[in-house]
Amino acid sequence: MLVIYWIMSGALIAIDQWVKWWITSNLALGETQPIIPGVLSLNHIRNTGAAWSMLEGKMWFFTVVTIVAVVAIVYLMIKNRQTASRWFMTGLALILAGAIGNFIDRVRLGYVVDMFQTDFMNFPIFNVADISLVCGVICILIYIILDEKDQVKK
Repeated sequence: MLVIYWIMSGALIAIDQWVKWWITSNLALGETQPIIPGVLSLNHIRNTGAAWSMLEGKMWFFTVVTIVAVVAIVYLMIKNRQTASRWFMTGLALILAGAIGNFIDRVRLGYVVDMFQTDFMNFPIFNVADISLVCGVICILIYIILDEKDQVKK
């Protein structure tokens, strides 16, 4: 069953890298193209930091954090492969994909390619890896809530 989660992570990493390749091949740096007018646009940017460009240029920090996170996630996936819930394992697989997707950019390019821009609110421009990270955290929160409910019932 563990291999399914690694395949999920691998597929999301591939999708993330393909979308980033497509953006860099089809939109000039800084170019914006509406997808849903007033809601969502594509905007090709380079991000050397995290959300809102926090810790901009701190590549060593992102490298260390990513390596520690990937090791911890792989350990948790292997350790819990027989007993963990699908919510927990899916969350870990999504976080793994997001971490590796952005790590590939940082190592290969020195920055992360971002492209999805919300037009209806001021929000950091993000990418597929970021979506994967957020969805992974949501899955783990759902797991925690469901696990707590199970503990209360006992």
